[in-house]
Amino acid sequence: MRSRAVLALALGLVLLVTGCGGPGKTPPRAAGQPASGSPTPEPTPTPTPQPSRTTPPPKPKLRPLPKTLPAGLHRRSGDHAVALTFDDGPDPRWTPQILDQLRAAHVTATFCLIGKQAERYPELVARIAREGHQLCNHSWRHDLNLGRRPVADIKADLTRTNRAIRAAVPNAKITWFRQPGGRWTGEDVAVARELGMRPLHWTVDPQDWNHPNAKTIIKRVEAAARPGSIVLMHDGGGDRKQTMAACRQLIPDLKKRYGISPLP
Repeated sequence: MRSRAVLALALGLVLLVTGCGGPGKTPPRAAGQPASGSPTPEPTPTPTPQPSRTTPPPKPKLRPLPKTLPAGLHRRSGDHAVALTFDDGPDPRWTPQILDQLRAAHVTATFCLIGKQAERYPELVARIAREGHQLCNHSWRHDLNLGRRPVADIKADLTRTNRAIRAAVPNAKITWFRQPGGRWTGEDVAVARELGMRPLHWTVDPQDWNHPNAKTIIKRVEAAARPGSIVLMHDGGGDRKQTMAACRQLIPDLKKRYGISPLP
């Protein structure tokens, strides 16, 4: 009995020292574990900086297009003869062809030049002037809404186009301005006059810009032409094969019927 008591006493001492299963004892913590029982909060991520976005300024509101053409547009040749005008060039494929036809017929025309095209093909602008044809400003990039824009924008556009024409032909006389699409406003008429140009319209439009065949172009011109007409056609802005074909008949026919003369 005595030995059993001693053994039980020894076992109790061992349990007391090691703390195994003792009530109220806290098990040892792993390294890095917080003392409290709540989980460690996740760190808040730092937001990635976003590039600042600048809101572009609103575009100026376009003025309404007038319901009628403004006063002062030039719409007659000035005499019995008709005047030929060619828009949207110069074009390296079509402009030389029409120049050759005009030279063969011994007549001159008015070429309404796009500024970007004049800048790109100055040698054609030089040839047009050298062969006695008149030069007309037809805006920098054929902006149909140019006349509805702020007056400062209209003036900058026309001035830039004149500068490109005169880079090819120094001191060129640019008598005319033609609003793209004939969408005239009083503002672009006034700006053109301020820059020393007269506003040039037309009386005969065969709509060759819409690529009808040559027979249709001829029929439309001959049906509408009268003494003093200004005829609108195109040597640029697209495929002008049908216009070139039509002009082979139209130029001699109009010359015979009315005569072809430059604008006054």
